[in-house]
This record gives sequence, structure tokens and C-alpha cells, in this order.
Amino acid sequence: MSHLVPDLQVSTSQMAKGLGLSGEEFEWIEKKLGRKPNFAELGIFSAMFSEHCSYKSSRKYLKRFPTQGKRVLQGPGENAGILDIGGGWAVAFKMESHNHPSFIEPHQGAATGVGGILRDIFTMGARPIALMDSLCFGSPKNDKTASLVKGVVKGIGDYGNSVGVPTVAGQTFFHACYNQNPLVNAFALGIVKKDEIFKGYASGIGNCLVYAGAKTGRDGVHGATMSSKEFSSDEELERPTVQVGDPFTEKLVLEATLEVMRAGLIVGIQDMGAAGLTSSSFEMAARANTGLEIDLDKVPTREKSMSAYELLLSESQERMLLVCTPEKLSRVQDIYAKWDLHAEQIGVVTVGHSVRMSKDGKQVVDLPVEVVTEPPRAERTMMAPSDLKQRWFIDRNRLLSGSIESKFDRHMEAFNFANPTSLVEQFDSMVGNRTEGGTFDDAAVLRLRDIPEKPMRIAMTVDGNPRVTWLWPLEGGKRAVAEAAINLALKGVDPIGITDCLNFASPENPEVMWQFSETIEGISLACEALGLPVISGNVSFYNETDGKPIYPSPMIGMVGISEGRSKLAHTQFHSTALELALIGSPEGGLGGSLFCSQWLQRDCGQPEETDLKSIIRMLNFLSKLRSKRFDYSCHDISDGGLIHSVLEMAFFSRFDCIGAEISIPQETDVDGFLFGESIPRIVLGFDSAEATEVEMLANQAGVKFTPIGIVNDKGTFVLKQGGAKVLEKQMAHLKESWNNRWRCFF
Repeated sequence: MSHLVPDLQVSTSQMAKGLGLSGEEFEWIEKKLGRKPNFAELGIFSAMFSEHCSYKSSRKYLKRFPTQGKRVLQGPGENAGILDIGGGWAVAFKMESHNHPSFIEPHQGAATGVGGILRDIFTMGARPIALMDSLCFGSPKNDKTASLVKGVVKGIGDYGNSVGVPTVAGQTFFHACYNQNPLVNAFALGIVKKDEIFKGYASGIGNCLVYAGAKTGRDGVHGATMSSKEFSSDEELERPTVQVGDPFTEKLVLEATLEVMRAGLIVGIQDMGAAGLTSSSFEMAARANTGLEIDLDKVPTREKSMSAYELLLSESQERMLLVCTPEKLSRVQDIYAKWDLHAEQIGVVTVGHSVRMSKDGKQVVDLPVEVVTEPPRAERTMMAPSDLKQRWFIDRNRLLSGSIESKFDRHMEAFNFANPTSLVEQFDSMVGNRTEGGTFDDAAVLRLRDIPEKPMRIAMTVDGNPRVTWLWPLEGGKRAVAEAAINLALKGVDPIGITDCLNFASPENPEVMWQFSETIEGISLACEALGLPVISGNVSFYNETDGKPIYPSPMIGMVGISEGRSKLAHTQFHSTALELALIGSPEGGLGGSLFCSQWLQRDCGQPEETDLKSIIRMLNFLSKLRSKRFDYSCHDISDGGLIHSVLEMAFFSRFDCIGAEISIPQETDVDGFLFGESIPRIVLGFDSAEATEVEMLANQAGVKFTPIGIVNDKGTFVLKQGGAKVLEKQMAHLKESWNNRWRCFF
């Protein structure tokens, strides 16, 4: 439609509907302006009123998050959040979704998701040093899954590897609910000096508005609007709405932008992400309470005869919008030119609160900033799912039927229990020479060499359990935060803050809004208990196709720090002569577990509620254990229960002959012990000479210590009950299946 309608044509309610605006919203706009918007202006409203840009359905719930703390230098509302880490330095981090573009065009959708999150980081003045991802794909039996996995993973790898930012860890989850709607969430972290932080303000009347970076094309037009509606398999996929990324240009933009920042040449900056020039210009003016005059003819383009509508809504990649004083303009342009990039003045900061734009000598946009940036909130109804009790029902007779061996064998067939190496080796995890350890770990650790007088490590992790959240959203939110905190503590770092990516189906569905609200409450309760601020994040609604919604999928990105250069704990067995203990409850809950999904062939059961006080006790225990400088192995018990945790620790060890012998404690529910997934429970491997002291530390911290077995060099996995052997498997055979499960994709 944009190619056929002139910019200045007065719009109609039918046009508005075609661009995703409701009749009520169009009437509201007309009333606020005292006139109907022209078509170019309608495009601005369609993008800025989309869920992706406006958060009109979610904003009031997000206010529930705790966002303050002694380390918080920048909370939600900017391109990324920033936390003080001491020594005059800070970390900037954020998580974003690129779900819809990745479904349409997996490679470019994922690649530009990485590009966008990197720009969010260096727009704040921070140099990106690490990437993570959280990926959710459909069933491996679905005919689209393989191509989506290959495209998405290659897109992430190609972009991150080319820019030179390591992808250090992540989470990958397969489930049929994502058959038509994969999730691609990117998480980036950077470091910045506290006195060199920049923000997105169009400040200073008379200052220059500068377009910098790559030229503008027609790719990505309607990207924000497309990401704010559900898909239908009957509709033609809108490939022009997917941006096309160039990581080599991104690298140039990154270096040039950091150079002008370090030279003190700019007063404000924002990347042209969702809604492109529209969102960056209006949001910068809104933050500074100023107006803008923009000449769209000065925007560098790579295609001919682009309309104002297209220039405003293009989401072409690798573009920035800067504000500088007139006397510094030439120096800004010289630096970008040195990096072979455009830096063109396209406007000025003005008195007042309106953005005016011209094209071909005619004024095509004249809009009050607050009308565009403060749309009416969508009041959505909420209702708990009518089948919640049915979801919580577990067929106890089926659960009790079957031998330990038959349940073990079925559990081992889970597609999500797999060696991720074939996937993560597509990424360069070591570029920059900061990464410690392997990329298979639940958390990644990076050396921070930038503060010589204060040796420090930064760690990051991403976590979420869609099965649990679908069954009990409140617990899903709490558990994601709690598990992320445990993952960081196992690495020897203290959690300091979180970002999030909240992936849900249509907000027009009352059950979805109930899920969203309950999840927010769960995340907030956990963050408050652990003293963790939420400093940035993203909401992605309309993740459904043909009316089939994804599971509610809140993904939590968490960052932690530690001082010193102490040895990291092992996440795999570092010896074939270890004693094993379970720290925490001997039995885990089965509701929402992978075991129930495998054995009963459905996601079911009420998940066991996470006791946040027990999380604090576990964090205290891990801190005390760390201070003793024992040489130990540790792993959290989460998806797949104790069985999967012990086997992963063995499979990742360097010993081919590794074996393990586990004894089921007396008077313990066998299924809960082996397969339960309550938080917090961890497996600890230690030297027998340290057993007494480790148990004493557990008692002091108020966490239960249960001896469960040993690691040996016999190459077998053995389960015993009451002293009798009830299962014996060859480790080599188990590992072969685990190794090969995801290789089919690569």
C-alpha cells in the first residue's frame, strides 16, 4: 500500500485498519490532532502505536518490577540498563526478541536481532564484549524445524562472529508449541566507564540532528507493525518487512560511534531500531522535551524515489541518529568518513514539542511529540485458563506403573537432553580472549581486564522454563529468576541484576493477559527477595499462528560479578574418585517436569512452589563453599532432574572411563528423587577427605545434605535401591545417543 498512496493524502479509518490501528485509536488521533493525519503521518502512528514500540498492553504491569538499587545507573527506559561494578566502570546489558522476523527469514531475522541488540549496547557508550541467546524451536518432527534451526543458528553465528563479539552461552528448547512461531531472544553485555555513558536525548536548541551509518533502503518497512500481530499460514509472508543486516558495516559503525563518543563530540544518540527514523527521532525529542525539524531529502538512500512514508518506517540496519553542536559537526563527519560511513545533518533541535519533516520542499509531517509517544493504553481483560485444573491433573496410576529402567529409558529419549556442542560450535565463543570455560555451561564467565587495580570477573546466564510457566505462570516467573541466580552462584559470582525477554501470545486473549500478569508478579517477588533490580527488557506479544499460541515464555537474563582470580568450580566431574551429595530437598516436584512430559506424554501437574528463602540459603551455602577453595564439581538440578544433571557432569568430563553409582535414599519417592525438578537442588562432587567439612557448611547454611553415591572409573551408570542394583547402563552408549541428538541439524 505504501507504494501506491501519496504521502500527503488524507488518511481514512480503512487505511488505518490496514496498518494495524483500531478504529478507536484512529478516532483518538483525529481528536488529538484536530484533523485526520496524512498517509506519512499515519505510518508514524501505526509504528509507534504498535505493541512492539508502545507497550500499550504491558506497560502498567511492568511498573510492578523493582528497578532501583545501589548499583543502578540506568534503569528501564533507555536503549539498555547499566549497573555500577566499581572502579569507575559499569556494565550495560539488555535482552531483545526477533521472533517474527526469524520465522519469516530465519538467517536474516536472527542476524539482525544480534545487530540490533549490539547497537542497544554501544549506543549507551559501552563496548559489547559478549552475546548470549535463548532459542525455542518446534518439535523435531515438524517439517519446518530443521530449516529454522539451521537458519537461525547460522544467522547468529555469522553476525556475531563477523562483528567480533563472542557468543558465550545460551539456552535452546524444543517443543511443539513453537512449531509455527520460534523464539529468538538475543542478550548482549558491554562495559563502559561511568563518566562516558550516553543517552538518547535530542538536547540543546539549535543543535544538529545527524544521520550516521549505512544508507536507507526499503527493507524492514512495517517491521514493528508486523511484530505486533499474529501470523496466519494462509497469508503470504511479508519478506520485505525483514531487515537485511551487514555485520561488517556494523563493526565500522560500532568503532566510529565509540570514537566520536570518546572524543566528546555528541550530546545524544539512539540507534534506528524498530520503526527506524520514526522511533529514534520522536523518542529522543520526548526524552529531552524538545522539538525537531527534519529534511527527509537529506537522508542517504540506496534506492530511488523513496517516499517519506518509506524513509520514516524503513528498518534498514546499522544506522544511528546523533545530536551534536554545530561547531562539532565537521569533526563528527570526519570520523565517520574515516570509517567509510555517512554522517549527514538531516535536521535541527528546535523550541517547542513538535516534530516537523519535509520532503521535496513540502512539509509532510507536523506532529506533537506527546501524541505520538504517549498513545492510549490498551485495557485488556484477564481470566485464568478454564482448563487449569485439568492441566494440573497427573494420572497417578500411570505414574506409578512401570519399572525404574523403563522410566529411565523413556527419559533418556527426550530431545531436549542433548549435547549442544554441534550447535554452539557454530559460534565463536573465544574472540576477545575474555571467555573462561566452555560454552556448554549454564552460565558464562568473562575476565574483565579493564580495571588493573581491581581484578574482576563478569558472568551472565539466561534461563526460563516454558512448561512450568504454562502450568503456573507465577511459579514460572519465580523459578526463572531463582534458577538463573543459582547458575551464577555455581560459577562463583554474585548476581547483581536482570534483564528479561517476555514472550507471550495475543494480549487480546484474556488468558494470555492473566499469564502475563502472573508471570510479572512471580519475577518481581523473586527479584525483591534476592535484591535484584530489573534494569532493561523486552515484551514480545502476538506469538501465535492460526490461533495456536506458544507457551508463555519469560526468559531471564542475569548478570553477576566476582572480584579476584580464584579458581572456578568445575561444572563437570573433574575426577573419577569423587563422593556425591545432593544439596537441597532429596525429592523434587514432578509437576511440569520433563519426566511427566515423557512418561505421560503430556505437560501436566502443578509445579512445586519455589521457596525463595531456600534460594537465599543455597546462595549462602555456595558462597561459604567457595571461600574454602575446595576443588569440587557442581551442577544445578533443573530440566530433567537429578538423572540428567549427573549424566551431563559425566559426559562433559575429560575421562572416557567415567562412571557413577547413585543410591536412592530410603523412604524417598523414587520418581521425585530421580526426576523431580524443584529449585534449589544441586549435585555436588568432592574429595572424600572434605566430606565432613562440606556437610558442616551445609548444616550451617540451613540446607539439607544427602550423600547419594560416588563417581568411579568403571564406565557404567548404576542405580541402587536398598543396597540392591536396580539399573545398570553403559556410559558410552548413553553418551552416544546424547551426542548425536542434535547433529541432524548440522
